[in-house]
Amino acid sequence: MTQKANPKDPKDLAGTYDVVVVGGGAAGLSAALVLGRSRLRTLVVDAGEPRNAPSDHMQGYLTRDGMSPAEFLALGREEIARYGVELVRDRAVDVSRDEDFAVRLAGGETVHARRLIVTTGLRDELPDVPGVAERYGRDVLHCPFCHGWEVRDERFGVLAAGPLSVHQALMVSGWSDDVTLFLHTVAERELSDDDLRRLAAAGVKVVPGEVAALRVEDDRLTGVRLADGTAHDRTVVFVAPKAVPQTGLMERLGAELQETPFGAYPVVDPTGRTSVPGVWTAGNAMGFAEQVVHAASGGYRAAAAVVGDLIMSDLDAAVAG
Repeated sequence: MTQKANPKDPKDLAGTYDVVVVGGGAAGLSAALVLGRSRLRTLVVDAGEPRNAPSDHMQGYLTRDGMSPAEFLALGREEIARYGVELVRDRAVDVSRDEDFAVRLAGGETVHARRLIVTTGLRDELPDVPGVAERYGRDVLHCPFCHGWEVRDERFGVLAAGPLSVHQALMVSGWSDDVTLFLHTVAERELSDDDLRRLAAAGVKVVPGEVAALRVEDDRLTGVRLADGTAHDRTVVFVAPKAVPQTGLMERLGAELQETPFGAYPVVDPTGRTSVPGVWTAGNAMGFAEQVVHAASGGYRAAAAVVGDLIMSDLDAAVAG
């Protein structure tokens, strides 16, 4: 087992790492922290595209409630550096396996590792409505647990993108008594009787018709304009982005995936171990609903499992040799 790398020389990517962590978000940095403290030569490959980058703050993480995602990641990078973990700003574009894993980077380097932890997350595809992308993370939101307290009691709109939008409208009603569900591309006949009864019980107003744009005045969301020209005053709009899991590396290695309403994710055990020997995953790369606190926990679990796997593998090799 190799000793920790020299933190003063992060550009030297030669030799075989004990572990390469692909993804430098909460899951990847948490895993790297555990691996560094376990004296494993570890490299984090970070493309610098965290899912929560549009948000000014993150919530619900004990002792970190309200911290900006950028500050959280900066502190994490400082912590892993204390234990000799290396970090390279690059993108992993391909992976193969012979005896070890070979990870090819966009910059042209190929790095080798005995084990992989893939924490590449997912990409949110937003509804193609003018104003949504520009306001996302500010007054266009997707998660009431992340932002509901900060916008409590405001005038909510929910932009329907599919049948799960009814569930979203019902959920956000816990943070405001003034909620309007804009059906947008969802036909009213697609709502079940149970949907309509629950929406009525929650006091959610249902408005059919396609949404043409969001209204913004003085850099604040003020309403929703429909294609027929009618306008509705709203100060917050919730959307349900389409989740696009970033599972390309695991697919190249032949990992088994399972379909969910939010995309296809790898089949994993409780530690995040995939069906590919030597490959673990954590964070949004393994599921849509992983918040920052879950991602950090998952990274810790995966790293602890990898440490045990490497120790036992080395001991078995010593016994056999």
